[in-house]
Amino acid sequence: MIRAGDTIENPVTGERLVFRKTSAETNGEAVVLECFVQPTGFVAAAHVHPRQDERFEVLKGKVGFKLDGQEIVGQAGDRVVVPAGTSHRFWNAGDEEAHFVCEVRPALEFEQLIETMYGLAADGKTNRKGLPNPLRLAVIAQHHFEDVRLPFPPAWMQRIGLALGAPLGRLVGYRPTYVPASPETPEGEAAPA
Repeated sequence: MIRAGDTIENPVTGERLVFRKTSAETNGEAVVLECFVQPTGFVAAAHVHPRQDERFEVLKGKVGFKLDGQEIVGQAGDRVVVPAGTSHRFWNAGDEEAHFVCEVRPALEFEQLIETMYGLAADGKTNRKGLPNPLRLAVIAQHHFEDVRLPFPPAWMQRIGLALGAPLGRLVGYRPTYVPASPETPEGEAAPA
């Protein structure tokens, strides 16, 4: 379970997150994080949050955003709002570490998704884009479909694909959550579904 002050890193995408306010602390209203993205760092894929708004405030460096196909670059002091349903992705657009605050409203299962994806990356279970194999991704994506999905193909097509892929992924043992390796679980283990 994520707590305020916890830090998680994605060594594949070059992101480090420090949780400032958690879902538990805000009664599910929001998650607030400080984000640090290394030069050439990026979020794993363009995505849409159907029911969540995201607000970014750039504190240092340059952050590139692609919002519904439009690219913008935010610098220190700039704020970028991503309304629910907007296709978006971000990356470090400068030569130094980018530092920004991100607020996600409502929290939903954002923390669980981030912990799963970052844990898989930290344990070497993703590709160079930060995504796990297609069957594992199908299990995760189906579980979180109401919170996050791809901008394309249309949602109905994604549902069909996930309805086919996720059962196969579960059949081979993948679960929608993942606890990264630790001294207690050196190989990492799936958290209860």
